[in-house]
Amino acid sequence: MYFKTGAILLGLSCLMGCSQAPALSDEASQANSSSGTTINLVDKDNLVQYVNPLVGSDSEFILSNGNTYPAIALPWGMNFWTPMTSKMGDGWTYKYDEYKIRGFKQTHQPSPWLNDYAAFSFMPVVGELKFEEESRASWFSHKAETSLPHYYSVYLADYDVVTEITPTQRAAQFQFTFPETNDAYILLDAFHKGSMVKILPKERKIIGYARNNHGGVPDNFHNYFVAYFDKDFELAQTWTDGWKLTANSTEQTGDHVGAIIKFATSRGEKVNVKVASSFISLEQAEINLARELGKDSFEVTKQKGFEAWQKELSRIQIESANIDQVKTFYSSLYRLLLFPRSFYEYDSNNDIVHYSPYNGQVLPGYMYTDNGFWDTFRAVFPFFTLMYPSLDTQIMQGLVNTYEESGWLPEWASPGHRGVMIGSNSAINIADAYIKNIRDYDANTLLEAMLKNATVEEGRPVSSVGREGVDYYNDLGYVPYDVGIHENAARTLEYAFADFNIAQMATSMGKHELAAKYYKKSLNYQHLFDPETGWMRGKNKDGNFQSPFNPLKWGDAFTEGNALHYTWSVFHDVQGLIELMGGETGFINKLDEVFTMPPLFDDSYYGFTIHEIREMQIVNMGNYAHGNQPIQHMIYLYNHARQPYKAQAKLRDVMTKLYQPTPDGYAGDEDNGQTSAWYVFSALGLYSVTPGVPQYVVGSPLFDKATLTLENGNTVQITAHNNKPENVYIDSMKFNAQTHNKSWVDHHALMQGANIDFYMSNVPNKHWAIEDDSVPYSMSLHLNNDDNKE
Repeated sequence: MYFKTGAILLGLSCLMGCSQAPALSDEASQANSSSGTTINLVDKDNLVQYVNPLVGSDSEFILSNGNTYPAIALPWGMNFWTPMTSKMGDGWTYKYDEYKIRGFKQTHQPSPWLNDYAAFSFMPVVGELKFEEESRASWFSHKAETSLPHYYSVYLADYDVVTEITPTQRAAQFQFTFPETNDAYILLDAFHKGSMVKILPKERKIIGYARNNHGGVPDNFHNYFVAYFDKDFELAQTWTDGWKLTANSTEQTGDHVGAIIKFATSRGEKVNVKVASSFISLEQAEINLARELGKDSFEVTKQKGFEAWQKELSRIQIESANIDQVKTFYSSLYRLLLFPRSFYEYDSNNDIVHYSPYNGQVLPGYMYTDNGFWDTFRAVFPFFTLMYPSLDTQIMQGLVNTYEESGWLPEWASPGHRGVMIGSNSAINIADAYIKNIRDYDANTLLEAMLKNATVEEGRPVSSVGREGVDYYNDLGYVPYDVGIHENAARTLEYAFADFNIAQMATSMGKHELAAKYYKKSLNYQHLFDPETGWMRGKNKDGNFQSPFNPLKWGDAFTEGNALHYTWSVFHDVQGLIELMGGETGFINKLDEVFTMPPLFDDSYYGFTIHEIREMQIVNMGNYAHGNQPIQHMIYLYNHARQPYKAQAKLRDVMTKLYQPTPDGYAGDEDNGQTSAWYVFSALGLYSVTPGVPQYVVGSPLFDKATLTLENGNTVQITAHNNKPENVYIDSMKFNAQTHNKSWVDHHALMQGANIDFYMSNVPNKHWAIEDDSVPYSMSLHLNNDDNKE
């Protein structure tokens, strides 16, 4: 569902964004490494410069290179801003290969597939008044565009206007630099599906609301906005439904309305706009503007935005001579820190309140939204448990509020419940937080909610909430193929992992009888393993496997993948899967087969080749479909079968080939930070294969050194000695100066601060981390041990 430079001291102007000089070549990097001298070209005082928000924006319906847009925002901001190259309502709002900009909108879109809500836009126009979105669009060039997390600038060639944007959490500043003209306009488009504008010329102000959405909102949903201008209006008018202009009018309400104000400007004159919004009220929008912008100039807000991003990016400082990889890393980290969206505000008493997208009331406490847990349970939320436990606490408090306000946990929220994707993955995020000692929330209420998901079919507000087919699952141990529930095998596998996480949390809470019940249920994955083919397979209600069966068939019993992808979704019991496959040799052969076979597929379920299939097909990695989430953990499973060296080689291959700091820099949907989180973790040499277990599986570190500053003040320093492009293998490893012969590290040990030393080689060490206690967690091996107990 996102430098070539030798970063020298850059000066204040570069601090706010500048072009970079060429990087060392791979040959030069190798020479520096082989000489024993590590050259670090990373300017730690300006990590923001390495972020390219345009990564992933070269995407469309038929092929995703990320499906992103340049989000000009602060970390977890309530509002983002982005330029629009596409028409109102198009989920692909910014396409890198399009040539015209139609406006600059406040956006809340988590994915083109979910589309946007509460959007409105600004657009400057000069000369003849053009306000309809096709006619007002202006040619632009990426050569005259600057895109950074905290700052966006572009030259609109048809109007000789430079537009600049810099955001806060709930507000933003615009700066329009006009030519000399008597006809300078700024348009405020409040969009369709219900909107209002009111121009207050004496106050240099426009207020209004936007109600556009694609579902998941109560009937009283509004995004209230207020915009202040620093120049008197010479003319005010509005338009209403059907792009009908109403001259000399100051107020309009309808399906699609907008406001137009006019100025006379001298060449180079800057017109500034301060804008804020609120889901609560116009009064709250005014509070948000006063609190977050106040009397700050554009440059002050821009500097504050830079500092906010620099603070978060600096939590992980890397050392490398390959600036393209540095840019890829920090661009990925930026994407990882955008979602879930903060959906709360501070009232006049500075108390935290939120408009509930579930019941329409204004209530106290945190709320987060715009997230699909089917994607983000895999790496995004484990990253938060490591680096942002306080944020994770707030998200858990928000989940409590969601349950109390809607009766259910969210699985895909935007902003309320949306009927998208499958699974019961909120349970995984909750248990993972609890087991990692993140506790400042009502855990008993969340356990109650998890159990409701696992037992109650009736009353689910949308298909993604709770568990589709839960009665079948609890009766038979699987969701049958032949009862009209699509993606049934995928649901079964994901429910089994959620059951494991319920058991883990129950164990940590001392509820051992409950834990035993759900540990047993977590073995339900076994029902779907077909010993004849060696793959997971849909099963009919009568206990027979569905037939005919083609393991290359996408969809049908699976979700956006096939049996070769979903067979590995036994996150909690890889050893159990190994045994089903006849042992480690059979397991390894199956892993290898995914990579060595041609990229064959069966798309008959969809009737056309969906973009996820095409993305797998074109990267020359067999049936490995990294562009979609179900298989992203798969490479790490070589560790469980005592061949971690194979994981190391393949992980480096994926990191270097499928991720680039360019508009086509992803191998598929970025999806709320998940594909980015895979890269961030993997580049550090670690990955959370089994959320709900306090372990990170070891991969192949990409950088010479990485220093993580944890929230508790401790640091984790990861050093890759003898790190060259060809040295992808771990020859040996030390943890806090002690020999470490395990292909995993403990979360709680990391939280105490750690030094991890990898000694890299171009020759695989087939004897490293292959002892019985070296392999990562599997329930079959560890259920009776104390590994996961406090």
